[in-house]
Amino acid sequence: MRRTTAFASVLAFAAPILGQQIYDIWATTWDRSSIFTYTNLSPNPINFGSPGAIGDADIDITDASTFQSVWGFGASLTDSSALILNNLKASNADSSSYWSLLEYLFDPTDGANSAGFSYLRIPLGASDFSAGLYSFDDTSGDTSLSGFNINRAPSYLFSVLNDIRSINNVLRIHILPWSPPGWMKDSGTMNGGNFLSNYTTVYANYLLKSLQGFQSKGISVYAISIQNEPENSNPTYPTCKVSASQEAQIGIALRSLMDSNGFSGVKIIGYEHNWNDAAGYPITLMQDAPNAFAGVSFHCYSGSVDQQDTFHSAYPTKEIYFTECSGTQGTDWWSDIKWYMQNLFVGGITHNSHNGLMWNLALDGNGSPMLPGTNSCGTPCRPVVTVNSDGSWSVNQEFYSMAQAAKATLPRDAGGPWGKRIGVSVGGTLSSALTVGAYVTGRVNSADWLRYSLVVLNSNDHPNGPWDPVPVQTTIEFRGMQATYTFPVGVTTLWWYAPNEGHSFDGEFANATATFGDSSEPITFTEQPAGDAGVVEDTAVKVDANAEFDEDDVHYAENVDEQTRLFKFRRQLQL
Repeated sequence: MRRTTAFASVLAFAAPILGQQIYDIWATTWDRSSIFTYTNLSPNPINFGSPGAIGDADIDITDASTFQSVWGFGASLTDSSALILNNLKASNADSSSYWSLLEYLFDPTDGANSAGFSYLRIPLGASDFSAGLYSFDDTSGDTSLSGFNINRAPSYLFSVLNDIRSINNVLRIHILPWSPPGWMKDSGTMNGGNFLSNYTTVYANYLLKSLQGFQSKGISVYAISIQNEPENSNPTYPTCKVSASQEAQIGIALRSLMDSNGFSGVKIIGYEHNWNDAAGYPITLMQDAPNAFAGVSFHCYSGSVDQQDTFHSAYPTKEIYFTECSGTQGTDWWSDIKWYMQNLFVGGITHNSHNGLMWNLALDGNGSPMLPGTNSCGTPCRPVVTVNSDGSWSVNQEFYSMAQAAKATLPRDAGGPWGKRIGVSVGGTLSSALTVGAYVTGRVNSADWLRYSLVVLNSNDHPNGPWDPVPVQTTIEFRGMQATYTFPVGVTTLWWYAPNEGHSFDGEFANATATFGDSSEPITFTEQPAGDAGVVEDTAVKVDANAEFDEDDVHYAENVDEQTRLFKFRRQLQL
């Protein structure tokens, strides 16, 4: 039975009374004087009033420009992560430390002292973070898959997953293999090699059985992918080269099997590899199998985030996900947070991603345990949370980056819609210091005011050359009114409430126990031209009640200023 953890205090929610007012602020500063720290400004909120002179920076919000929904942040629950967490659960009699950690990571309740991570990626079979090699059918030549057994996965994987699900009922679960069974490859092993096309139908059935295996354990899957990093073959851990044409044929076969076996609402997400080939593999995949795939996902290890726009421009109605990036031990805390916000958790969303994920959810202080012999993390990989052998734990810069972003887009109401990205631009003499994401979250009761959120990175730490972190006095423009806030060097998330002036959230729902992606009648609304530079708008945008990516017909062309990446982890590629 899930243990509930009582928080020392309940964060108060102060509803606006006289016009638009900012009461709620979460902040993580460069010097860690605030680390995911909540402030309620009652009884002295920041008021929106008549506009005046702009600040050193000026954030201009165009809420008539509505883009994709944001469906959560999180990480991969690898076998190693599940083992570490399961060991924590067993380390003390009442498991209080374990449940406190899960609450802090996953509780999605509005106002809770938690990140509300709501998207988990789970390997099917072994990865480089498993105790040993295994697939769900290691019987060579078993084309009937009579030896398939979902319980080849360690039992603690499902135990920890169900504990997380008991805390977060809007959790999206995305499953995918790091390799097909070795006998379906020219290498004869899960480590490295190339997929053999004559096993296309067998492998599609293997993936269907994986879905059925999760279903047999009462776990609903949101999405499935066919192969992690299909352009990577490494003989030291589970990997497999699968060409775009091969993945397309597997996807076509799998989509048909899923539709015929009760999984029509589960999405197939293609590619699952780096930004640098956004113009290649993902586009070929959509050309070959446009009806099989809901979209594609990207990793961070090569290329730049703006390359997501290449795919979006070619296929604006297909979804984009961001599903993997890993920090490494020994890098700078604040530099990492800046890079994450600019490129993933604000920048990735600006470039049309529906989510943002890191790699391992939990590891020990050595970045372990890893698959024996793997070279995938030459410098130890850093997880979102480090769990120590004495039962203590600490969260890392990956947590703080994602937590700040997650607070802006979680459903405001139980069963309510997720936040959507809206139009925003930044002006003023210090505009280059700020990286900004703007979002609107609908309400269950149509009479309730909408929540508007900003996630703001202030990277003004070298304004005149040497190190000198300087806050930026900023004006915020919204519906012809103006508020003023001085953003510290760090990441700030704030929100306010305002009446609904034409946004449609009909048909959206947050309950992950429902079936995702079922067809329904689209709802059409008309957006008013905003006139912002960099925004190309359609006047009639269809919003599908569940597959909301139709809204991506509205293009957003803002470029994120790239910085040199300060952590050097790269997967070792065997060409």
